Amino acid sequence: MLTALFAAAAITAACDLERPSGEPGCTRAAVDALPMNAIQAVGTHNSYKLPIAEKEMALLRSANPKQADALDYAHRPLAEQLDAGARQLELDLAYDPAGGLYADPVFRRMVRDTTPYDLAPLRGPGLKVLHAQDVDYRSVCPLFAECLRQVRAWSQARPDHAPLLILLNLKEGAVGIPGGVTAPAFDAPAMDAIDAEIRAVFPEAALITPDGVQGRHPSLKAAVAAGAWPTLGQARGKVMFACDCPPDQVARYRGARKVLEGRVAFVNIEETSPAAGYITLNEPVEQQARIAAAVKAGLIVRTRADADTVEARTNDRARQAAAFASGAQYVSTDYMRPDPRFPAYEARLPGGLTVRRSPVQPGR
Repeated sequence: MLTALFAAAAITAACDLERPSGEPGCTRAAVDALPMNAIQAVGTHNSYKLPIAEKEMALLRSANPKQADALDYAHRPLAEQLDAGARQLELDLAYDPAGGLYADPVFRRMVRDTTPYDLAPLRGPGLKVLHAQDVDYRSVCPLFAECLRQVRAWSQARPDHAPLLILLNLKEGAVGIPGGVTAPAFDAPAMDAIDAEIRAVFPEAALITPDGVQGRHPSLKAAVAAGAWPTLGQARGKVMFACDCPPDQVARYRGARKVLEGRVAFVNIEETSPAAGYITLNEPVEQQARIAAAVKAGLIVRTRADADTVEARTNDRARQAAAFASGAQYVSTDYMRPDPRFPAYEARLPGGLTVRRSPVQPGR
């Protein structure tokens, strides 16, 4: 830990940790000695999301203009986001064990939309990736397995990349559309299916897992407090998953486990839990002190630079500035690239870096 702290102190603010320059204050040796939770990078929110088709958006806007504004954003393919510097992605999963549950969206039927979109992948069984069934269902990779394969291919081609964080939101219930589909709850088999689909694509050596970080410590909380995260050098080319889920889903994912034994993903959980290693704190203005405290305690934190298109529409950078200052390792945005309708707004690390040393360091 002391070596890592000395290394952190020597690294300049202009050093890109993903591509060290070799200059004083930015050597590969110093950078790679940092613990992986000492970094800060930008990621994307609902990374899979394509735009809602024009006729369907018009229907939504007539019924709920505020919700239409909130959903009026989209992203490029996952590999393009990663190429642009995203080091955190977010995927929303919907359980579909028999297949076909989400293959006939109500909004598409209501407006008789003919905008091209291949619904065939939704007809087979497996975990689906979509935002809101029947309304906001278009995805750059509608199958979870396909999203994983795309990330794995990108990662294998760039083995020196900084560790990627992939957040998982689990969609359950109805969206309030008459005649719409109710997404089934993630029961124990569904939770096991998440891990199985991940492990079918990513070998153990490519993953950063709770068991791997906990090691022989009595809990994950104790491990991260003791500085047990891999170094950046050890974490290069690897992927970490986290269930960004409410407490009831976290409890179902953990089951009867004391911590997260055998599970692939970390979980969004209170800092006092024995399973604490990751936490979502999405309000960087109101929660700035809590974010900084969590980082200092060894946790990895995700926060958001913007939400619901609000900041982009007014070019408001206050939330973004608070997110970067908070020390959160991963700052999520819908605007790594500006939307042509709101060209002034984007969210990137200061100085155009891909990965930098976080302004708040663990253990300090």
